[in-house]
Amino acid sequence: MRFASLGSGSAGNALVVEVKRTRVMLDCGFGLGETVSRLSRLGLAPEDLDGIVLTHEHGDHVGGAAKFARKYRLPVWLTYGTMSALRTSSALREQFRLIDSHTRFQVGEMEIEPFPVPHDAREPIQYVFGDGARRLGVLTDTGCSTVHIEATLNGCDALVLECNHDLRMLQRGPYPPSLKQRITGRFGHMDNSASAGLLAKLDHARLQHVVAAHLSEQNNTPQAARGALAEVLNCEREWIGVADQATGFDWRQIS
Repeated sequence: MRFASLGSGSAGNALVVEVKRTRVMLDCGFGLGETVSRLSRLGLAPEDLDGIVLTHEHGDHVGGAAKFARKYRLPVWLTYGTMSALRTSSALREQFRLIDSHTRFQVGEMEIEPFPVPHDAREPIQYVFGDGARRLGVLTDTGCSTVHIEATLNGCDALVLECNHDLRMLQRGPYPPSLKQRITGRFGHMDNSASAGLLAKLDHARLQHVVAAHLSEQNNTPQAARGALAEVLNCEREWIGVADQATGFDWRQIS
């Protein structure tokens, strides 16, 4: 089992998870050509994918999903709330596969477990991907943790965690008060310390990878995100990965 990011941040998000011969893309926030180009950096073509799973309807996560899915005739798994919020043609909706935010489902050889999160979208979810023995937990675009989130992510072999902003940088920065309030609110985005607090509540015994994701280019730094998570794990900062906007991160193997 392995995973890689095409890019992560407010300008676009996409992640690929591979279990044996099954490959699924989590979100598709880049344009058609850009998505194809970024996949090629990972040694993949669109035809190598078995489908797309969506977290919520915000443009940086679904901006390229419709055209990409239509062109390559890929199924798209999403919640009813996300589908309702998307403005897509009826032709594309034939490719939609509605899922329940609390119910696991199977795509080929991959087990996928959605779970609800607090975010300012219609019915936002995040996911845990597995092969029956190993689990990858992904959590971005959530304003805070919950008991259910912590229970779902506990004991994962790899984690991709939102470290959207450094709170002090955001407070001192140029954003208008309304935007700062939205980002720091319960339905906004988790800061470095909140992500570290979540990580501290989880069982770390199986962790092979921890990657900080969805970093704000204005209100955070890779060093600050790494430092917050590394302190919890008592590890070297460089052991913590960072998913950046331009290149995401290369394949990481879960053994």
